[in-house]
Amino acid sequence: MTNERIAFIGGGNMARSLIGGLIGDGYDSAGLWVSDPDAQRLGQLADHFGVHTTQSNSEAVQHADTIILAVKPQAMHQVAEQIKDHLDASRHLVISIAAGIRTQALEAWLGEGMPIVRAMPNTPALVQSGATVLIANPMVSTAQRDAAETVLRSVGLVLWVVDEAQMDSVTALSGCGPAYFFLVMECLEKAAQQQGLPARLTRLLTLHTAFGAAKLALESEEDSATLRARVTSPGGATEQAIKVLQQANLQSLFDDALKAAQQRSMELADQLGRNNG
Repeated sequence: MTNERIAFIGGGNMARSLIGGLIGDGYDSAGLWVSDPDAQRLGQLADHFGVHTTQSNSEAVQHADTIILAVKPQAMHQVAEQIKDHLDASRHLVISIAAGIRTQALEAWLGEGMPIVRAMPNTPALVQSGATVLIANPMVSTAQRDAAETVLRSVGLVLWVVDEAQMDSVTALSGCGPAYFFLVMECLEKAAQQQGLPARLTRLLTLHTAFGAAKLALESEEDSATLRARVTSPGGATEQAIKVLQQANLQSLFDDALKAAQQRSMELADQLGRNNG
């Protein structure tokens, strides 16, 4: 998609990450536009990446083939009102990375027939290690799907779903997921410190153990249960720790946690669609 022109509506952290990822993949910054009401932010983006900038959302759209809506969900309807008359369903692709805004709401706000891809990235995208799930409406062509995947793949893994109802479960798993792992790391650090280890040591050991475990899992064809069993020697220290966690019904806790997150995701999507409509 080297000839595609891309406009970012909103120049916040996720947009900055995507811009950096695209340029790192060889995309020419001359094909990138960013609109944002914050002139200082625009100046920083222009200086750092060499992208075109404007405070006018409609101007950015007119210079683009692909438009990435990178604004807060609460601002989405207002932004849609500003750009909808400048969109052309025959040539524009709209990608939304705003959490909780369903494609049905975007179609209503942007106009009938507009090709739209909804993306659910997570915060590790800020360090090019994200996991993003995409869903496309029926108007999105194969070429446009490829274009959307190229953009989001610049900051990590990209997967597709065909049922938008699954996006609430995606939010519960990968969208909220970094916080779960941070909580586990936080608990491990505190537990080790209570055994007398210094804070800096526990932090570094926790972070590198988490990183190493994830790297092992990524590079293995075995599932997580098998990998766990391989490092759990019978009668050993690991086995004793695992028994404590299983006796506390850790699986049930995570079942309940993801169900709560999924339900809240559904509630927020209903509210955002209603309140912005």
